[in-house]
Amino acid sequence: MSALIPGKPAPLVPGVWRVLALNPGMMTGPGTNSYLIGRDSLVLLDPGPADSRHVDNLLAAAEQIGAPIERVLVTHTHRDHSPAAHEVAERLNVTLTGPTAPDDGLQDERWQPDEPVTDGARIDAGGLTLRAIATPGHVDNHFCYLLESERMLFSGDHLIHGSTVVIAPPSGSMSAYIASLYRLLDESMTLMAPGHGELIREPEEYVRHTIAHREKREQKVLDALRAARPPVSAKELVGEVYRDVPAFLHGVATLSLEAHLIKLGEEGLAEAADDGWRAC
Repeated sequence: MSALIPGKPAPLVPGVWRVLALNPGMMTGPGTNSYLIGRDSLVLLDPGPADSRHVDNLLAAAEQIGAPIERVLVTHTHRDHSPAAHEVAERLNVTLTGPTAPDDGLQDERWQPDEPVTDGARIDAGGLTLRAIATPGHVDNHFCYLLESERMLFSGDHLIHGSTVVIAPPSGSMSAYIASLYRLLDESMTLMAPGHGELIREPEEYVRHTIAHREKREQKVLDALRAARPPVSAKELVGEVYRDVPAFLHGVATLSLEAHLIKLGEEGLAEAADDGWRAC
């Protein structure tokens, strides 16, 4: 397993290198993983945050590999994944491919793809093929990409190593997220390359574990909602539902809790009240 060393190209499988951005933090873990994919030319997947140092490292990595970057591809347009594309495009003659950005105040507003990506699209990566898989949930414009020759899934922020991802309404949807997880079980995957953290060596097991974790958390939400005096807000429920999570993370956890409440509402198990929620 290649170590997560910022700025240095780490070979993962034939035709794939990872370059870790210099943006570690509470929401990004060790930092954002950018990937260079291809043989005679390269696709740069998730170029990362707006950081000229990282762009320098990406271009140096391509030079070291000995192949030009011809396309920038993104899994989604959060500000730790796509903004570096603009500087790469200014320096190189590249095609920008990916989804359009939702207007929720959390996105890279400058992102405009030359080629919008569609579900099932096959993208040439210097002699290798990436297949786009629409996986809304973390955000409604999220895509994963399957490297067909290696059955390697680039999961962006749909699944990351060692942690669950935040689902923030309105552009994030727990219903869509769970459905997207189940969709991945239809894919034959041997390896997962996430947007943050190390490679995931047993991807199907990881997907099933994540589904089970989300379903268990949702039951906690429903139990807490039934036990509370309605109406009750997500902020009032978070201490009980996320008792196993450090308190300093409860602000972020409240976003996913709200997404669970909305899903329960869609299923007729909860309903929005004047200042919160009540169980049905």
